Amino acid sequence: MVARHDLTTDPDLQDALLQARRGTAFFARKLNELTDEQLDGASLLPGWSRRHIAAHIGYNARAIARLIEWAATGVETPMYSSPTARNQEIDFGATLSPIALRNLTDHAAVHLSVEWRDLPHENWSNLVKTAQGRTVPASETVWMRTREVWLHAVDLNNGATVSDIPAPILERLLTDITGAWKTRGTDTGLIIDIEDTDTRYGDTDNPNAVVVSGPLTAITAWAAGRGTITNAPTAPAWI
Repeated sequence: MVARHDLTTDPDLQDALLQARRGTAFFARKLNELTDEQLDGASLLPGWSRRHIAAHIGYNARAIARLIEWAATGVETPMYSSPTARNQEIDFGATLSPIALRNLTDHAAVHLSVEWRDLPHENWSNLVKTAQGRTVPASETVWMRTREVWLHAVDLNNGATVSDIPAPILERLLTDITGAWKTRGTDTGLIIDIEDTDTRYGDTDNPNAVVVSGPLTAITAWAAGRGTITNAPTAPAWI
């Protein structure tokens, strides 16, 4: 039997798909290390158990798969019918039996991977709309998923840390976070300085700005609300 491969021929997109799938595998490993009883334990996100994290990752894969179906067919297929429906879906998923919850995350991830694989090269530029209302090319869905699986693997509270996330993903994540701050105006008076690089973010024209400095991993963990830096203020919210 001839092996099936991604139809896209864009090397950058192929690399991005690889990182997304690696993140999915990493999340699955951290989830599968937990016993059924440990699924009831607290995650690192306030108000969410590990069950909520698993349900979110499963339903997120289904939602992104709907966007790929939209890109493939031209038929508008939103990620969710409403923000309320999304939240209700996660709350319901958190009540599933352990085996059903694990099957949800596994099967939804496989389905999404197949939808990506079978999307023709020319369709990756077709426009879809995110749950936040942004219009983006279908190729953006790969980053949307990558960010979710890597960060929420940490949120499972099972030993994974931000240091497990590959540097290229941390760099793009930090760019996303600081971009959200700038859009909201919450980066005023704040400069982010990545040690051993020339990379700076924030209110760089303000001589009185507070400078938060550190290595990429520590800075990204702090910015994403998953870590602290000595003498640094609390990072502005970004989601």
